[in-house]
Amino acid sequence: MNAEAHERILGYFIEEAKEHLETLEQGILDLAIAANYEERVNEMFRAAHSIKGGAAMLGYSSIQNTAHCLEDSFKILRENELKVDQNLESLFFAGYDVLQDLIDRLQSPESLQDSEGLKIFQEAEPRFVQLQHYLDQILASGAGATPTTTAAQSLPEQVKQTLKEMLQLFKQQATPESRQEIQQLCHSLSYLAPEQSGWQKLVETAGLAVSNPKYTYSILAPVVIKEIKLGCDGLELDMAEDIAPSEGLQQLASSSLPQILVTLEPESAAKTLMSAFNKEQLSQLVQYIQAKV
Repeated sequence: MNAEAHERILGYFIEEAKEHLETLEQGILDLAIAANYEERVNEMFRAAHSIKGGAAMLGYSSIQNTAHCLEDSFKILRENELKVDQNLESLFFAGYDVLQDLIDRLQSPESLQDSEGLKIFQEAEPRFVQLQHYLDQILASGAGATPTTTAAQSLPEQVKQTLKEMLQLFKQQATPESRQEIQQLCHSLSYLAPEQSGWQKLVETAGLAVSNPKYTYSILAPVVIKEIKLGCDGLELDMAEDIAPSEGLQQLASSSLPQILVTLEPESAAKTLMSAFNKEQLSQLVQYIQAKV
């Protein structure tokens, strides 16, 4: 591989690695909840695995080894039902910090020399040994148990953490992918009170509203966030029977989409679509057409 090709591929790797780091950071921030959902753990496992593969191809063994250690730890979470405590979160973050530091150094003017990277990994290796040891302790004490007694996150804390993730997504451009991610978060909330039908209906309706492309995030976000907060308050105050999606939220979820007729003449059809759709919807339509052509 010549120098020019190496630099180009390195650039691609760094951009993708940044996205994978975001996935890892969000997952570890929300580890107490994420560990209960197979897909969330799989996302973290795949993120570490992808970084490992890219680093191996480029010859950065320090990044490869670091990502491999995290991958192995996520594999344990993926294959076992474990309760997560603060100590486990801290150990995962310690490993994540090493990986982030190595990838950050790739972007520096001096780049990352593999000898330097290997030294960093060797110094950090005890962190991964400690993480593995702690996971072994949890497994030895029985699946679902932790070796130390720590209070689990309360329901309001779990809802608050999920809403923080929603807000971050609501701040992004509305795409089918981001809408699906918010829907998944709404679905995850249903597990917090599976026996409460009002709460189930509320989060289900919120997910349906988010999936309605007729409405922008600026319209959806304040309604969805407020209603979920109020619903959580109802659970905390033992007023679950009063929890229900408001008329406004139901309208966002069930409002039928308008139907339009377009001619087969491209310019005329384009004018009709431009008059019927807003900029966000037009952008999504263009992306969809480009993907299908």
